[in-house]
Amino acid sequence: QVQLAESGGGLVQAGGSLRLSCAASGRTFSMYNMAWFRQAPGKVREFVALIRWNGVILYYPDSVKGRFTISRDNAKNTVYLQMNSLKPEDSAVYYCAASAKTVYGTGWYKEATYDYWGQGTQVTVSL
Repeated sequence: QVQLAESGGGLVQAGGSLRLSCAASGRTFSMYNMAWFRQAPGKVREFVALIRWNGVILYYPDSVKGRFTISRDNAKNTVYLQMNSLKPEDSAVYYCAASAKTVYGTGWYKEATYDYWGQGTQVTVSL
C-alpha cells in the first residue's frame, strides 16, 4: 500500500517556473515506477513523464521535452517535476501515480498501469 500527496502547484505567469513534489508513504518506494499525469478542464487525463525505479525516463507529450524534468530522491520518498518556461496550455491539475508493474511500449501511457494516485495539485499559468 502506498499513499501519495502532491504539493507545489499554484498560479504563475507565462515563462515562469514551478517545482511539483509528490511524497510517498510506502517503505518500498524505491521499487516503484513513478509518473506524472495532468488533466485540463474538458480534456482527458494525459501522461506527462515517467521515471522508473532504475532511473530510466520517458516523456510524453513531446511538448514538455526540454521544459520539464522528472527526478526522484529515494532517501526522501519523493518524486519531483520541475517545470520551466511555462505556457498557458500547461494549466491543469497535475497528478502523481505509482506502479509496481513492468510494462512495455505504450503501456506506460495508460492510467490502468498505475495502482496508486495522489489527489492532484492545481497549476494555473496566466498570460
